Amino acid sequence: MFSRTALSAATTHALRPRINPFLSPRFTSLHQQTSRLLSNEVRTAIDKAVATAPIVLFMKGTPEMPQCGFSRASIQILGLQGVNPEKFTAFNVLEDPELRQGIKEYSDWPTIPQLYVDKEFIGGTDILMSMHQDGSLAKLLEEKGVLVPAESEGESSP
Repeated sequence: MFSRTALSAATTHALRPRINPFLSPRFTSLHQQTSRLLSNEVRTAIDKAVATAPIVLFMKGTPEMPQCGFSRASIQILGLQGVNPEKFTAFNVLEDPELRQGIKEYSDWPTIPQLYVDKEFIGGTDILMSMHQDGSLAKLLEEKGVLVPAESEGESSP
């Protein structure tokens, strides 16, 4: 059976109040201070970046040379959807540490890549993948008029 010390230790552990140190007022105020350090300069720069094109992707690397699998997947999804390259721009967050951290605070989204459509934050790769699979991304992109125009049947080349 149980020894007296093991039973005593188990009882003491079970009866000990569980306190989450991350919920203490000291930690909460520290977290609020550090998570909202987005300067007006960085916020303005991101506002301008988001407004540069109807489709804006903040990613690691470039569309031609993604530097992470999630960025590569996001580019592939946009390509499969038929996004018009003239209506798309990407920003490499690896070139600017302030942009890399700032975009996370700007959107209140912890990961990169991040997609914006008509200045509206859509989400990261997980959201893009889900929207791609359920058809809502195709519908959104079509509504926004950012897809490559389809060739009409009468214009086929000889």
